[in-house]
Amino acid sequence: MLQSLRIENFALIDHLELKLESGLNVLTGETGAGKSIILDAIDAALGGKVNSRAVRTGEDRALVEATFQLDPPVAAWLATQQIELLDEKSLVCSREITTSQNSQRSRSRLNGVVVNKQQMETVRDQLVEITAQGQTVQIGQPMMQREWLDSFGGGAVLQQRAAVATAFAAYQQAQQALEKRRQSEQQRLQQLDLFEYQLRELNTANLDDPDELNQLEQERKRLSHSVELQQQSYQVYQALYQNDGDTAACADLLGKAETALSDMLEYDEQLQPILDLVSSALAQVQEAGRQINAYGESLETDPQRLQEVQERIGELKQICRKYGPTLTEAIALQQQLQTDLAGLTGDGQSLEALEETFQQRQQALTEACTHLTHLRQTVAQKLEALLIEELKPLAMEKVKFQVGITPIPANATGADQITFLFSPNPGEPLQPLREIASGGEMSRFLLALQACFSQVDSVGTLVFDEIDVGVSGRVAQAIAEKLYQLGQRHQVLCVTHQPIIAAMADHHFHVSKQVIEPGNGKVGADSEMLPIESPKKKSKAKSAAEGSALPLAELGTADLRTVVRIVPLAIDQRREELAQLAGGQSAQEAIAFANSLLAQAATLRQSQVKEPLSVAQTESSLPPKARRSKSSKKV
Repeated sequence: MLQSLRIENFALIDHLELKLESGLNVLTGETGAGKSIILDAIDAALGGKVNSRAVRTGEDRALVEATFQLDPPVAAWLATQQIELLDEKSLVCSREITTSQNSQRSRSRLNGVVVNKQQMETVRDQLVEITAQGQTVQIGQPMMQREWLDSFGGGAVLQQRAAVATAFAAYQQAQQALEKRRQSEQQRLQQLDLFEYQLRELNTANLDDPDELNQLEQERKRLSHSVELQQQSYQVYQALYQNDGDTAACADLLGKAETALSDMLEYDEQLQPILDLVSSALAQVQEAGRQINAYGESLETDPQRLQEVQERIGELKQICRKYGPTLTEAIALQQQLQTDLAGLTGDGQSLEALEETFQQRQQALTEACTHLTHLRQTVAQKLEALLIEELKPLAMEKVKFQVGITPIPANATGADQITFLFSPNPGEPLQPLREIASGGEMSRFLLALQACFSQVDSVGTLVFDEIDVGVSGRVAQAIAEKLYQLGQRHQVLCVTHQPIIAAMADHHFHVSKQVIEPGNGKVGADSEMLPIESPKKKSKAKSAAEGSALPLAELGTADLRTVVRIVPLAIDQRREELAQLAGGQSAQEAIAFANSLLAQAATLRQSQVKEPLSVAQTESSLPPKARRSKSSKKV
């Protein structure tokens, strides 16, 4: 249940705080007074769409805060979302809207915790059901009729519909894969042949080492110059270690130097470091001589190996020219071709396998849709019977209603076309609701539908925006009684222009527009006035007393602002409001009519709830002179 509403700088509302009670709450006021703005604020607090005019002109921030009585299912859901409770009785839903020169942003919170749109929609579905004027048009649309039927079916239907959506997605995926394979089969086979040829050539080349070509080039050079390398290695050996000619080898010279230094060391020990250096050099030269000698002896001319190396180099260079330009890139291409080849074969699935998968998923979709159709047929019978019973008290005693379910190609919502068939007059055939129902019949149909939902839905608050459009007289009385009945199971918030409906309210609020002078709070005398609480500052209009009404002519239009005000009405104020709704003025005849409406409403409430009349109800049924005297001025 919605307990309170706080609004700041939203549309025409500068500041508003509203306390609501259980039962039937009615909002009345002149056309354009701002009643729908209050309902828009409730919608905005619960994540509804807001337009660019949501923030009051001249302000850069709007805030809407709705406090609800907390039910156990909602409390359990909040726990799953890790949102802490402020207390065990209430939930605060708020929406902050900020605007700048070129953009508008909003942020939703639950108990002060920022939440996303999906979370807000989830909690909204458990708190409020808003029935707006436009829905009398939408309900004639087949798509909306399907949504209404499925929602009435509840968990079983919605779960099966989700299963249908999953099956349809799988069916579409298989269909797309199959169609893609069929449409590109020739191209795929050509590409497949090319990839297989390229991969076969690369696999035959045995490409393992990205550096293989460099290593083979070095080996080819060595094999091609083996004779020169043998000769040069022998020359190096003679120069370092053992020279067959007249010139001494390096090792011989270092040996002589080492001997001389050893002799000199007997006379001067300071030569020891030099001797160490020469000895080390001699050892290294001797080792280098032995290694170059071994290298030269190991060299052999191998024409066959040279030919193999040259052939392998030619093969690798050919691979690089076709798939390179480097061996590293050719190896990377080989790996990519393996992946691409697997993709072209459908990850191992053949065309026949894709066709089989498609048929299986098509069959699964058909079975899921068939089950959903059976559930819808069962739910339709229940809805038909219940809705007819709800329509009868709404001056539609002879109405006929049927939910038409006809087959259509399967989609994510099933394989059914849902059509609400309607016949309000005896002897007339059933026809689509949107083609035959009048505006008043649409309003009553929508109200009856909500009454049906109220019996299976746990939503605490039902909001109706002018559900009485296009009706009057006995039909308006029937709608009033139906709204009151709904108020026994749910909190009902209703905007109406019908005095008969307003008289049935448990709680009556008056909504009005007022023109004020900003910073002063004074109300223009030509506007509908209710006292306004505002900071008391000196008025620019010196001739006006503080707090008194000012003629609009004396206030510059540039200094005036329009605001929306809402006040609860006491019994005498209700009588005045009903009189104005009925006759447009407070004449004695209108007051008498208002008294009769209140008395009739009290009797109807007494007969329905079987409880003693409240003080307000008792007063409304008494003659005017027996009631307590109260001022008829709106407060």
